Amino acid sequence: MSALRKFDVPCTIEVEHTNEHLHAHVALDGDVPIFPGDRVRVHGEPIQVGFGEAATYNRTATVMRANWLSRQWTRFLASLEITELYEVSFSAGRKL
Repeated sequence: MSALRKFDVPCTIEVEHTNEHLHAHVALDGDVPIFPGDRVRVHGEPIQVGFGEAATYNRTATVMRANWLSRQWTRFLASLEITELYEVSFSAGRKL
C-alpha cells in the first residue's frame, strides 16, 4: 500500500459514561477529511471509563484510504441502508 493510501495521524478521543451520555468520539488532529469507504484504526490500550466518568485521551490513528471502487460501493450500500431508518419503531403498535 502506498504512503498516500495509508498514513498515521494524531487523534483525540473523548469518552463519557454518565446518566446523560454514553459515547466515544474520535477527532483526527489537523481536520483530516474522511471519505466513504475509508477506514480509521486507533492504536493503544483499550479504554475503560467507569460509570459517572468522562475522559480525554491522545492517541495515534492510521487512516487507510479506500480505492475508487470501494468508495462507490460504500456509497451504493449506504443509499440502500438509509431505508432501514424508516422501519425503526419504539412501540409495539398497541394502544397503552
